Amino acid sequence: MTVRTSQEPGRSWLLRLVIAFAFAQGAVSMARPAVSYRALSLGAEERDIGVITGVYALLPLFAAVPLGRRTDHGRCAPLLPFGVVLIVGGCALSGRADSLTAMAAWSGVMGLGHLCFVIGAQSIVARQSAPAEQDRNFGHFTIGASLGQLIGPIAAGYLISERDGAMARTSALALLVSAAVAAVSFGSLWRIEHRSAPAARRAEPATKVPVGRILRARGVPAGIFISLAVLSATDILTAYLPVVGEHRGIAPATIGLLLSLRAAATIACRLVMTPMLRAMGRTALLTTTCLLAGVLCAGIALPVPVAALAVMLAVLGFCLGVGQPLSMTTVVQAAPPEARSTALALRLTGNRLGQVAAPASAGLIAGVAGTAAPFVMLGALLVAAAGLGVRDGRRDRKAGAAPARDGEAAAAPAVPAPRPRRHPTDRNHA
Repeated sequence: MTVRTSQEPGRSWLLRLVIAFAFAQGAVSMARPAVSYRALSLGAEERDIGVITGVYALLPLFAAVPLGRRTDHGRCAPLLPFGVVLIVGGCALSGRADSLTAMAAWSGVMGLGHLCFVIGAQSIVARQSAPAEQDRNFGHFTIGASLGQLIGPIAAGYLISERDGAMARTSALALLVSAAVAAVSFGSLWRIEHRSAPAARRAEPATKVPVGRILRARGVPAGIFISLAVLSATDILTAYLPVVGEHRGIAPATIGLLLSLRAAATIACRLVMTPMLRAMGRTALLTTTCLLAGVLCAGIALPVPVAALAVMLAVLGFCLGVGQPLSMTTVVQAAPPEARSTALALRLTGNRLGQVAAPASAGLIAGVAGTAAPFVMLGALLVAAAGLGVRDGRRDRKAGAAPARDGEAAAAPAVPAPRPRRHPTDRNHA
C-alpha cells in the first residue's frame, strides 16, 4: 500500500496540469495564425511566412536535449512557469513588432517558452504515472493541448478583421490578448510535482545515457518520426490555412472555425483513446490513422467547397489526435528509465526539426507550386510515418513481442509472472 506524503500534490495534479496546458497552448494557438496575419499585413509573402514559422522552432531545436538532461536528474516543475513567462513575452512583443525580422525573433522566443513548458509537463506525466496508466494519462494531458487549439483559433478569427485595412491593428490586438491568456495558466501551477521523486533522483549517481544509445532503442526512432509527421501537419495547417483562405476568399473568422473544428475532433479522439487501443492495439491504430491523415492532407490541396473542407478537417483532426500521446508512451517505455526526460526531449527535438524544415520547405513549395502544394508534402510525410509504424510492428512480431495495448508497458513480459498457466500464444489477449 502506498502512503501519500504531505508534500505530494494528490490526484488533482493531472487535472491542474491539463488546465495550465490548455491556457498555454490556447495562447500559442491564438498567436500562431495572428502572427501569419500580422506578417501578411506587413507585406510578407508565402516564403516569408515559412521562415517566420520555422524560426518558432529554431531555438527549441538546440535547447531541447540540454533541458531534458537537466530534468532527468532534477525537478520538472520550474520549467513550467519559466516557459509561460517566455510565451507571454513572445506573444506581447510580436504584437508590438513592426518588421518581419522582429516578428521572426519574437516568434522564436514564443517557441522556446512552449518547449520549456512541454518538456517539464511531459516529464511530470511520465514520472508520476504508472506504466499501465501512461497511455491514458498522456492522452488526457494532450486534451489540454487540443482544448487550446480549439479555442485559440476561434478567438484569433473573432478578433482579426481585414476590413478597411484593419488587419495590422486587429492582429496586433490578438497577439496581446494571447499574452494575457498565457498568463492565466500561472494559476494552476502550484504543487503540481511530487517532491519525493526528485529527492530520490538526487540520491542516485547522475549518469548520462548517451544520445546514441537512446536513439538505438527499439521503438524510439519510430515514435520520434511519427510525432514529427503529426506535429508538422498540425503546425502547417495552423500557419498555412490562413494563406489558403486568403487565396480562396475564405474569411479569417471561417478559417478560425475550421481550425477549431479540427481541434475539437482531436479532443473527441483522445476521449475515446482507451477503447480504440483495446480494439486495435497501438501499432495498428497509429499506422491506420497516419495513413488516412496523409490522404486527407493531400486532399486539402483540391479546390473543394468550404463544407467539404470542414468535413475533411474534422476527420483529419480525429486521425491526428492519435499520434502525439501514443508516440509519447512509445518513447518513454522504449527509453532507458534513467533517460526518459532526455528521450522525450529528443522526441521534441524531432518535432522542432520538423517545425523548422517543414514550414521552410512548405514556403519554398508554395512559392513555386502554389499555396495548396505544402499539403501534398504533408500527405507524403504522414504516409511515410504509417509505413515506419508498420515496419516497427513487424520487428516486434519477429522478436516475439506482442503488440502493445492500452495498459501494457512495451518492455513488459507478454505473460504476467503470477499467471504461469497461460500458454504463450494467448498473450495477445492480455
